[in-house]
Amino acid sequence: TGGSSLPKDDIERMMREAEQYAEEDHKRREAAETRNQAEQLVHQTERLLADTDDGAVPAETRSEVAGALDDLRARLAETPENPAQAAQHTTVLRQAVERTTAAAQRVGTAMYARAKERQEDVPGSAGGRTDATQPGEGQDGAREEDVVDAEVVDDEPGSDEPKGGPASGG
Repeated sequence: TGGSSLPKDDIERMMREAEQYAEEDHKRREAAETRNQAEQLVHQTERLLADTDDGAVPAETRSEVAGALDDLRARLAETPENPAQAAQHTTVLRQAVERTTAAAQRVGTAMYARAKERQEDVPGSAGGRTDATQPGEGQDGAREEDVVDAEVVDDEPGSDEPKGGPASGG
């Protein structure tokens, strides 16, 4: 069934072409993935800033994130003209993504610290517990019994047989 196979020289030519363009394909894929990551980060960071209360994040941190976000948007708007510029652009874009990610993480850290301060300021909070009982205690403070997992075993002789007696061999 050799009628559907390619000639050996065509196979060798295709292999050489695949090897020749493999690095270029890798660079294109890396550029596309970096661009997608940058676009996704812009969207997420914009939502983070929009959803964050101004009082929860210091103005300095907020402006740092906004600046990093503006820089990332500017890098996304740039279009390289040739493959050499494309590789350099991918590197610059990746650096802008890293700066924006680091700045956005500081927003999260500031929000966490603010929430922790608010929790500590609430009178009567016992480490986040709203009642005075300890784990394992009921409402009246008495210890709950330990739960035991058990299996019922029937020791009667002949209990293996189905009801109605032994099966007939008929």
